[in-house]
Amino acid sequence: MTRTADSLGILVWSEIPVYWTVDFSSPEVFEKAHTQLTEMITRDHNRASIIIWSVGNETPVNPVRTNFMHNLISAARSLDSTRLVSAALEVNYQPGVNRIDDPLGEYVDLVAFNEYLGWYAGLPDKCRSANWEVVYNKPFFISETGAETLGGFHGDSLTRWSEEYQEWYYREQVAMFKRMPDNFAGLSPWILCDFRSPRRNNQTFQEGWNNKGLIDQKGRKKKAFNVLKEYYEERAAAANK
Repeated sequence: MTRTADSLGILVWSEIPVYWTVDFSSPEVFEKAHTQLTEMITRDHNRASIIIWSVGNETPVNPVRTNFMHNLISAARSLDSTRLVSAALEVNYQPGVNRIDDPLGEYVDLVAFNEYLGWYAGLPDKCRSANWEVVYNKPFFISETGAETLGGFHGDSLTRWSEEYQEWYYREQVAMFKRMPDNFAGLSPWILCDFRSPRRNNQTFQEGWNNKGLIDQKGRKKKAFNVLKEYYEERAAAANK
């Protein structure tokens, strides 16, 4: 995959599977994570496509976990001092403001977090009242956002799983991105293409697929694809002025 990304000019966030609630107090688990990190960086450190090493995703905040992750970040830097190191951090959702104050943010180069306002929580118009605050003076990045949509299924914008719902989701997200603080560095939609996922068992809309892609199982662009295409083109034009 990284060889293909090199040839296509795709930028890669490369992550080891330290995810959710592994046993952060276990030396054996740390050794396994450290081995995975070492193997990943050793294999791919000469790949032009790799821009970020990530040590984990959505790990719950507590001192033992933070120490575990901090040690992995230090290991990543010792193996490759030329690239950014990050992780998908936890968000402290509060009335009126969503704070990114995860203590792991002190150690990463890029403050990143996942958010699904309008999919797992409420409707997409929830983005209109969402405010974000990052306590670290660093660039911040939305490492995942998306809504699941069955390609070719249509309805109005309130019909979940329809292409129109996903299109609305991203329109509201883009409007929110445009009023982010100045250190907002961008986003990576979750995800470009639908992919097989055995945990996704809705018999009507999933059947073993994660359908959050902007491109469906048959390689067809969903309506939301153009929403993000326009946003990226707008950002690129502004950056080139």
